[in-house]
Amino acid sequence: MRNGWKIAFGARCSHRNFGDLGMMASDPKTLDPARCKEIGRSCACYNLRRAARAITRLYDDFLRPSGLRSTQYSVLMVARLRGPVTLTKLAEMTVNERTTLTRNLTILEKKGLILIEPGKDRRERQVSITERGQEVLMEGIPLWEAAQAHIEQGLGGDRMASLLEDLSEIISFSRNQ
Repeated sequence: MRNGWKIAFGARCSHRNFGDLGMMASDPKTLDPARCKEIGRSCACYNLRRAARAITRLYDDFLRPSGLRSTQYSVLMVARLRGPVTLTKLAEMTVNERTTLTRNLTILEKKGLILIEPGKDRRERQVSITERGQEVLMEGIPLWEAAQAHIEQGLGGDRMASLLEDLSEIISFSRNQ
Protein backbone atom coordinates (compact mmCIF):
# COMPACT_ATOMS: atom_id res chain seq x y z
CA MET A 1 0.00 0.00 0.00
CA ARG A 2 2.80 2.42 0.80
CA ASN A 3 4.12 2.07 -2.72
CA GLY A 4 0.61 2.82 -4.00
CA TRP A 5 0.72 6.20 -2.26
CA LYS A 6 4.01 7.00 -3.93
CA ILE A 7 2.88 5.81 -7.33
CA ALA A 8 -0.24 7.97 -7.35
CA PHE A 9 0.83 11.01 -5.34
CA GLY A 10 4.51 10.92 -4.44
CA ALA A 11 5.71 10.84 -0.83
CA ARG A 12 3.33 9.95 1.99
CA CYS A 13 1.43 12.69 3.75
CA SER A 14 1.57 13.59 7.42
CA HIS A 15 -0.77 15.51 9.69
CA ARG A 16 1.29 18.67 9.28
CA ASN A 17 0.41 18.71 5.57
CA PHE A 18 -3.28 19.34 6.28
CA GLY A 19 -2.63 22.98 7.14
CA ASP A 20 -1.23 23.53 3.67
CA LEU A 21 -4.60 22.69 2.13
CA GLY A 22 -6.13 25.89 3.44
CA MET A 23 -3.45 27.96 1.74
CA MET A 24 -3.87 26.10 -1.52
CA ALA A 25 -7.63 26.44 -1.40
CA SER A 26 -7.30 30.23 -1.46
CA ASP A 27 -6.77 30.13 -5.23
CA PRO A 28 -9.35 27.72 -6.65
CA LYS A 29 -8.34 28.59 -10.23
CA THR A 30 -4.93 26.92 -9.82
CA LEU A 31 -4.76 23.20 -10.45
CA ASP A 32 -1.05 22.55 -10.45
CA PRO A 33 0.44 19.06 -9.88
CA ALA A 34 1.61 19.91 -6.34
CA ARG A 35 -1.92 20.88 -5.34
CA CYS A 36 -3.37 17.73 -6.91
CA LYS A 37 -0.80 15.56 -5.09
CA GLU A 38 -1.59 17.22 -1.76
CA ILE A 39 -5.33 16.76 -2.24
CA GLY A 40 -4.78 13.09 -3.07
CA ARG A 41 -2.46 12.52 -0.11
CA SER A 42 -4.81 14.18 2.37
CA CYS A 43 -8.28 13.21 1.08
CA ALA A 44 -9.88 10.89 3.63
CA CYS A 45 -12.48 9.62 1.15
CA TYR A 46 -9.99 8.80 -1.60
CA ASN A 47 -7.56 7.07 0.74
CA LEU A 48 -10.22 5.12 2.64
CA ARG A 49 -11.68 3.90 -0.66
CA ARG A 50 -8.23 2.83 -1.88
CA ALA A 51 -7.61 0.98 1.37
CA ALA A 52 -11.09 -0.59 1.17
CA ARG A 53 -10.45 -1.86 -2.35
CA ALA A 54 -7.04 -3.26 -1.36
CA ILE A 55 -8.37 -5.04 1.73
CA THR A 56 -11.37 -6.34 -0.20
CA ARG A 57 -9.05 -7.92 -2.78
CA LEU A 58 -6.99 -9.49 -0.03
CA TYR A 59 -10.03 -11.00 1.73
CA ASP A 60 -11.46 -12.12 -1.62
CA ASP A 61 -8.21 -14.00 -2.28
CA PHE A 62 -8.33 -15.71 1.11
CA LEU A 63 -12.06 -16.53 0.81
CA ARG A 64 -11.88 -17.77 -2.81
CA PRO A 65 -11.98 -21.49 -1.84
CA SER A 66 -15.39 -20.89 -0.19
CA GLY A 67 -16.85 -19.60 -3.46
CA LEU A 68 -17.75 -16.31 -1.76
CA ARG A 69 -16.46 -12.80 -2.13
CA SER A 70 -15.75 -10.85 1.05
CA THR A 71 -18.84 -8.69 0.52
CA GLN A 72 -21.04 -11.78 0.27
CA TYR A 73 -19.41 -13.36 3.31
CA SER A 74 -20.10 -10.22 5.34
CA VAL A 75 -23.73 -10.11 4.25
CA LEU A 76 -24.15 -13.79 5.16
CA MET A 77 -22.62 -13.15 8.58
CA VAL A 78 -24.97 -10.25 9.29
CA ALA A 79 -27.96 -12.26 8.04
CA ARG A 80 -26.95 -15.05 10.44
CA LEU A 81 -26.59 -12.67 13.37
CA ARG A 82 -29.67 -10.50 12.74
CA GLY A 83 -31.91 -12.62 10.53
CA PRO A 84 -34.52 -12.71 9.52
CA VAL A 85 -33.88 -9.07 8.71
CA THR A 86 -35.51 -6.63 6.32
CA LEU A 87 -33.60 -5.60 3.23
CA THR A 88 -33.65 -1.98 4.43
CA LYS A 89 -32.21 -2.86 7.84
CA LEU A 90 -29.60 -5.15 6.27
CA ALA A 91 -28.52 -2.34 3.92
CA GLU A 92 -28.25 0.03 6.88
CA MET A 93 -26.23 -2.42 8.99
CA THR A 94 -23.79 -3.21 6.17
CA VAL A 95 -23.60 0.45 5.04
CA ASN A 96 -24.64 -0.53 1.52
CA GLU A 97 -26.95 1.05 -1.01
CA ARG A 98 -30.03 -1.12 -1.48
CA THR A 99 -29.22 -1.70 -5.15
CA THR A 100 -25.69 -2.89 -4.35
CA LEU A 101 -27.00 -5.12 -1.59
CA THR A 102 -29.72 -6.52 -3.87
CA ARG A 103 -27.07 -7.58 -6.43
CA ASN A 104 -25.17 -9.50 -3.74
CA LEU A 105 -28.35 -10.99 -2.31
CA THR A 106 -29.46 -12.21 -5.74
CA ILE A 107 -26.21 -14.16 -6.11
CA LEU A 108 -26.52 -15.60 -2.60
CA GLU A 109 -30.15 -16.55 -3.23
CA LYS A 110 -29.28 -18.32 -6.50
CA LYS A 111 -26.64 -20.32 -4.61
CA GLY A 112 -29.29 -21.29 -2.05
CA LEU A 113 -27.49 -19.52 0.78
CA ILE A 114 -30.24 -17.08 1.70
CA LEU A 115 -33.98 -16.86 1.38
CA ILE A 116 -35.70 -13.62 0.40
CA GLU A 117 -39.39 -13.48 1.26
CA PRO A 118 -42.06 -10.80 1.57
CA GLY A 119 -41.92 -9.09 4.97
CA LYS A 120 -44.77 -8.18 7.30
CA ASP A 121 -45.28 -5.08 5.19
CA ARG A 122 -45.90 -6.10 1.55
CA ARG A 123 -43.53 -3.37 0.37
CA GLU A 124 -40.60 -4.82 2.29
CA ARG A 125 -38.58 -7.99 1.73
CA GLN A 126 -37.05 -10.09 4.48
CA VAL A 127 -33.71 -11.90 4.29
CA SER A 128 -32.78 -15.04 6.20
CA ILE A 129 -29.85 -17.41 5.92
CA THR A 130 -30.55 -21.00 4.86
CA GLU A 131 -29.07 -24.13 6.37
CA ARG A 132 -26.73 -24.34 3.35
CA GLY A 133 -25.78 -20.69 3.92
CA GLN A 134 -24.83 -21.48 7.51
CA GLU A 135 -22.70 -24.40 6.32
CA VAL A 136 -20.85 -22.22 3.80
CA LEU A 137 -20.41 -19.54 6.45
CA MET A 138 -18.87 -22.08 8.85
CA GLU A 139 -16.61 -23.47 6.13
CA GLY A 140 -15.39 -19.93 5.44
CA ILE A 141 -14.45 -19.12 9.03
CA PRO A 142 -10.92 -20.64 8.84
CA LEU A 143 -10.34 -18.72 5.59
CA TRP A 144 -11.58 -15.49 7.18
CA GLU A 145 -9.41 -16.16 10.25
CA ALA A 146 -6.37 -16.55 7.99
CA ALA A 147 -7.11 -13.20 6.34
CA GLN A 148 -7.55 -11.57 9.75
CA ALA A 149 -4.29 -13.07 11.01
CA HIS A 150 -2.48 -11.82 7.90
CA ILE A 151 -3.69 -8.25 8.47
CA GLU A 152 -3.03 -8.35 12.20
CA GLN A 153 0.46 -9.73 11.61
CA GLY A 154 1.16 -6.89 9.19
CA LEU A 155 -0.22 -4.15 11.42
CA GLY A 156 0.33 -5.55 14.89
CA GLY A 157 -2.38 -6.06 17.48
CA ASP A 158 -2.41 -2.51 18.86
CA ARG A 159 -2.56 -0.87 15.44
CA MET A 160 -5.28 -3.31 14.36
CA ALA A 161 -7.38 -2.48 17.43
CA SER A 162 -6.82 1.24 16.88
CA LEU A 163 -7.72 0.94 13.18
CA LEU A 164 -10.98 -0.86 13.94
CA GLU A 165 -11.88 1.74 16.56
CA ASP A 166 -11.12 4.59 14.15
CA LEU A 167 -13.16 2.98 11.37
CA SER A 168 -16.15 2.53 13.69
CA GLU A 169 -15.89 6.21 14.62
CA ILE A 170 -15.78 7.24 10.96
CA ILE A 171 -18.88 5.18 10.19
CA SER A 172 -20.68 6.64 13.19
CA PHE A 173 -20.00 10.31 12.49
CA SER A 174 -20.56 9.83 8.76
CA ARG A 175 -24.09 8.61 9.48
CA ASN A 176 -24.78 11.63 11.70
CA GLN A 177 -23.67 14.32 9.27
